[in-house]
Amino acid sequence: MPRFMGFVRMEENIGEPPQSLFGAMDAYIGERAASGVFIDGGGLYGTEDAVNFVVRKGEVTRVDGPYAEAKEVVGGWSLLEYATLEDAVADQEEFARLHAEHWPEVTVVATLRQISGGPDAPEA
Repeated sequence: MPRFMGFVRMEENIGEPPQSLFGAMDAYIGERAASGVFIDGGGLYGTEDAVNFVVRKGEVTRVDGPYAEAKEVVGGWSLLEYATLEDAVADQEEFARLHAEHWPEVTVVATLRQISGGPDAPEA
């Protein structure tokens, strides 16, 4: 079955999500974990302790956070497995709708990307 990574991007330091979102996400993730769709995932701390290694022209440079130039940061991730791409897309939309319903004042970008299985992986 195809595997996917889900990412949640948002502005940093916008405060805690409302308790209703935590409750809705607990139910949403619990259902998907029970069905085998949700494999793993979680929230991420802010960029204050993040470390980037930038490779440019054969040189490696370490850049420590926080990153003032960052407008959005990845605030959470998930590893998911669905029978079809269509199932994955529909479920990611439901995930986004939970955020719209429970935290409407915040802009959230919920991204879904299929995990490559190697050189023979499908292009779409």
